[in-house]
Amino acid sequence: MPSDLAEGVEDLLAYLSLEKGLSENTMESYQGDLEQFVDRLRASSTPGSWNQVTAADVSDWIYSLSEEDYSNASLCRKLSAVRALDSYLLRERRIEKSFTEIVVGPKLRRKAPYTLTIREVEKLLSAPDETTPQGLRDRAMLELFYSSGLRVSELSGLMLQQIDLELGALKVYGKGSKERVCPMGRQAVKALENYLSNGRPFLVKAKTGSSVFLSNRGTAISRKTIWVIVKKHTKAAGIDKPVKPHMLRHSFATHLLTGGADLRVIQELLGHSDIATTQIYTSVESERTRSAHEEFHPRSREGDIAL
Repeated sequence: MPSDLAEGVEDLLAYLSLEKGLSENTMESYQGDLEQFVDRLRASSTPGSWNQVTAADVSDWIYSLSEEDYSNASLCRKLSAVRALDSYLLRERRIEKSFTEIVVGPKLRRKAPYTLTIREVEKLLSAPDETTPQGLRDRAMLELFYSSGLRVSELSGLMLQQIDLELGALKVYGKGSKERVCPMGRQAVKALENYLSNGRPFLVKAKTGSSVFLSNRGTAISRKTIWVIVKKHTKAAGIDKPVKPHMLRHSFATHLLTGGADLRVIQELLGHSDIATTQIYTSVESERTRSAHEEFHPRSREGDIAL
């Protein structure tokens, strides 16, 4: 990257890391998006100074990405990263005027999250072969996803000292290193105890640390490996839909709401800072309520009853 452009990006990343305490995953996302934008600037005729970057440069980049079939969600995320850089440079008086203020981003429609039925969850949780250390590990991971609503990064980064089996709870560090306590259901506690006693000891190697879930090499299991594991057991369970780890978190929230849990409680369990983020799950429940009404209410069917 040209020096001035590179320096601006590096300074923003340092600020976000030190002052805002953003997670490693978020930092990697910012860095990737901003480096992609800088590469675009370098490939164009734009001089290597942030003061010379214009709204047209940003708009042209977003438009070119839309032509490459990036989703609106991805485009909004990339534009957000550039806006954060723009705001930082303005605040530090390193540019004279904003280069994103008049940029119009794509409209982002929030879709209701995909979830599993309770029966599908039961089939998935029963899929691992619990006669092997890996199967005990996988069962415990799946149980925790569904029982505690963990994110993939939270599960892969879970440490032994974060677990309290006696209380049936986990101390979790979520986005922005925010701490929350996540209850575990009885089945999750049972699966975790079984893995820690009869599975994990067989995966431990000489340099193994205190990570709860271990790979075959004795290292902390990666997010990528967790995705592969979920896909493997989805197929074994005969579930005919693409299941991702986050779907278990979505199912956790949706099934709690269906069971009558308060939205504020679900917000706290999920670690959402804004209740608006949690409210997306109400759309799932509303859709199910509407479907049930259409199916079972006599005035919702064809040929309304005669009075």
